[in-house]
Amino acid sequence: MTHLAHRSPVSLDTCHLAKAVEAIGDRWTLLILRSALFGVRRFDDFQTELGIPRTVLSGRLKNLVESGVMIKESYRVPGKRPRPEYLLTDMGRALQPILIAMTQWGDEWLSDGAQPPLGFTHSQKRQKVRAAFVDEDGMETSLSEMRVALRL
Repeated sequence: MTHLAHRSPVSLDTCHLAKAVEAIGDRWTLLILRSALFGVRRFDDFQTELGIPRTVLSGRLKNLVESGVMIKESYRVPGKRPRPEYLLTDMGRALQPILIAMTQWGDEWLSDGAQPPLGFTHSQKRQKVRAAFVDEDGMETSLSEMRVALRL
């Protein structure tokens, strides 16, 4: 019996993609981030929008706060006790291009030909915008032009 060679250039314990998946890679966490990027901030609003069990939501929000993706701040409605709301940090907002790319991937591969419910356009030119790789000079780079460079 021959053993297959390992194909990944780095081990899981040093791979930042593996760390990212650990931090935000489950279904509920990604859906919470999606809602947060659309402006949802309060626990009850997340719960209502997503239909997520309260205990699961509480745990996922706790993990997002602990990992630095969200911060927890207090707000108070007059006549009510203070309650928390959850705001994306810079780290959390930096996930927006990734979630847009995932949306566009779903539009391409999972829509069964249906018109996408969301589109992304340039705010002034109104031209369609798509996720892409861009080099340091601002030029788009295709996957065929890209290579992985091991930096260990």
